[in-house]
Amino acid sequence: MDYLALFQIYKQHSLFGRYVPLAAVERVAQELGLSLNVKGYSVQQRPLYHLEIGSGNYKVLLWSQMHGNESTTTKALFDFIAFLGSEAPEAKRLCAHFRFCILPLVNPDGAEVYTRVNANGVDLNRDAVALTQPESRFLREVFEAFQPDLAYNLHDQRTIFGAGDSGLPATVSFLAPAYDEERSVNEVRTRAMQIIVAMNAELQRHIPNQVGRFDDAFNLNCIGDYFTHRGVPTVLFEAGHYPNDYHREFTRKMIFIALLSGLKHVYENDVVSNKIDLYLQIPQNNSVFYDFIYKNIKINYDGKEIITNFAAQYREELIDGKIHLNAYISAVGDLEGKRGHYNFNAHKMSYSDGKEDIPKIDEKADFCLGKTINFVNGIKI
Repeated sequence: MDYLALFQIYKQHSLFGRYVPLAAVERVAQELGLSLNVKGYSVQQRPLYHLEIGSGNYKVLLWSQMHGNESTTTKALFDFIAFLGSEAPEAKRLCAHFRFCILPLVNPDGAEVYTRVNANGVDLNRDAVALTQPESRFLREVFEAFQPDLAYNLHDQRTIFGAGDSGLPATVSFLAPAYDEERSVNEVRTRAMQIIVAMNAELQRHIPNQVGRFDDAFNLNCIGDYFTHRGVPTVLFEAGHYPNDYHREFTRKMIFIALLSGLKHVYENDVVSNKIDLYLQIPQNNSVFYDFIYKNIKINYDGKEIITNFAAQYREELIDGKIHLNAYISAVGDLEGKRGHYNFNAHKMSYSDGKEDIPKIDEKADFCLGKTINFVNGIKI
């Protein structure tokens, strides 16, 4: 299967960037001629949609954007939906083998204002047991009615994560969630692991050494852990950073490839085999990155000239319906073991910002090095 060619054909260009509110989802669904079924309403009475595709016996539940500011997988999901609705022979085979239940936007209130939590300030991925929120109850009700054989839990992760000690960002990360405190491995978890191994094998062809493995600490309040505990193999997807891809359009393509390659594996290899070792060889996510690192900066501290380093991190801020990446100073000091997606060596040039001329945490990353090098929003101009 030529995944890259399929992506180019079925990418939904009307979905772009980081801000994907409900209106964008409704628009692309209309463009694709989809009939989205309303299965409930959010705290602020926005519709909670689901759709089913395919006629097979193997049932797959997929949901995205239960965190409202994690939209990359929603984009990839609609690329995938467009493919499934096509006349492509590969799509017809998948639809004959699988029955997909897709929840494209579980947290529309959070998506509207670009927050992780819902309108009540609740993280829906910590509400799997208590079910205090209408969005959580919606997801559970669909789960109980659909009775999936496999679940795909689709998320984004921050730019801070690297793939182990590779020195590269974790562009995509996976997890086969635990089902108990001991993080035991049974047949259910093994099925999820072998799907991840298959997806990783394909992704290594496109992003070598840029696939990570998420921490598997058990928390029954998390949706993936709860579904695994209930006996359903569940795969957590985390869409991460690729160099200079802050719109996450390249990462979107990698998620599309992961979706298809994982399902191709299930279609062709519906047996349980021991892939634990290969799964554990995927390097763990490692929090090592900042968006910007500036080294060997001269500052005057308590009347003494010292050489230090500092880092800045983008904050994704919704302003007038668009996401703006605004860089703020986030760490000052040695920064040992840390990496930057953007690095600048000042070679002992003096730092100045027109204020106290010392980099301070939570200040905007607008400053000057030496007499002539200016930085605005973290970037040299």
